Order: sequence, then structure tokens, then C-alpha cells
Amino acid sequence: MTGYRVRDVMTKQVIYLPTETTLDEAARVMREADIGDVVATEGATLVGMLTDRDIVVRAVAERSDPARTTIDAIITREVVMIDQNCTVVEAAALMRERGVRRVLVCDNDRKLVGIVSLGDLATRFDPQSALGQISERTPTT
Repeated sequence: MTGYRVRDVMTKQVIYLPTETTLDEAARVMREADIGDVVATEGATLVGMLTDRDIVVRAVAERSDPARTTIDAIITREVVMIDQNCTVVEAAALMRERGVRRVLVCDNDRKLVGIVSLGDLATRFDPQSALGQISERTPTT
């Protein structure tokens, strides 16, 4: 695990959705792209992150109408970022310290270049763990 950089394990596919996107549309985008998160934007500005768990816990469990509720209502605005040249050990420590499962990855110019998740780390460095095996499987529909 030592010696590996975040850029070696991050997911490079980042999907951006405007904050006025409805939750049902965001969920469809996540399903079609086989991802669990999207980056929320207002114009060209990154304003937060939305996860599949956010949709369930902050909207469905609260009985919000997914066809009328926008992602702006439930996004996490305080995003955690890490430089792509940091080590995966530093990424894991940051996730633990901040209590998050995903971290946005930036380059030297603070431009978003990917996302690294706990699942990415488990799949790469502990594939026999329960999380590693679950993260590697294709979801059933």
C-alpha cells in the first residue's frame, strides 16, 4: 500500500450535475453510470457532492418527492479534497479523520480530476475483505 498514490487508484470518471437536477434524475444517472456519487455544480462552480446514500437517508427516509426535490436540497456542501499525488495511506487517514467514504481528488491547480472511495482502496489493497469483494461485484438490478 505504501508507495501508491491516489492517482493510481482513483476513479477518473466524474459526473457533474447542476443543483436543480431532481433526485430521480440523479439516481438514474448514477444507475446508468454504475456510480454512487455525483458532483453538484452551480454554473461552473463546484458546490457539493451527492451520494446514493444521501438520496436514501436525506430524501427517501424523509418522504421527499424525488421527482420534485432537487439535489440542492440534500447535497453535502463541505467536500473533502486530496491531491492526486498524496499516498493512499494519507487518503485512508483523511477518510477516517473526516468520517467520509469518498474524497474528491484534485491536481496541483486544485482542478478536480477524480474521486477516491473506500471501496476503491479495498478493491485494490484488500480484495479478500468483505468491502473489497462487495465493491468489486457488479450490482444486481
